[in-house]
Amino acid sequence: MPFTKSEVSLAEHSMCAAECNLADDAPLKNIQKNTITRWCNEHLKYVNRFIGDLQFDLNDGLTLIALLEVLSHKKMFRKYHTRPTFRQMKLDNVSVALEFLDQENVKLVSIGK
Repeated sequence: MPFTKSEVSLAEHSMCAAECNLADDAPLKNIQKNTITRWCNEHLKYVNRFIGDLQFDLNDGLTLIALLEVLSHKKMFRKYHTRPTFRQMKLDNVSVALEFLDQENVKLVSIGK
């Protein structure tokens, strides 16, 4: 059954509203991303690490592990891949970091369990 003009118009209006909301959120998200990046870099400078792009630089787990070690003043409880080349190795490293947080009783909101 084809859509009526009013149904198409309503769908277009809804899509435009959603796109406008995303566009409205973009500056705030950019500010948050930059703030988090600067905060991480302020702590990572002690171990000669740097984050340029959060998504890219945290994807292998190594920088996340380094940040957790700096913040906690502890070493990881488990071994991790120091040169992860495969996706599974990168995921293992992130799992090591998340297990560390769990053992340190750090509760994460909206992640996992």
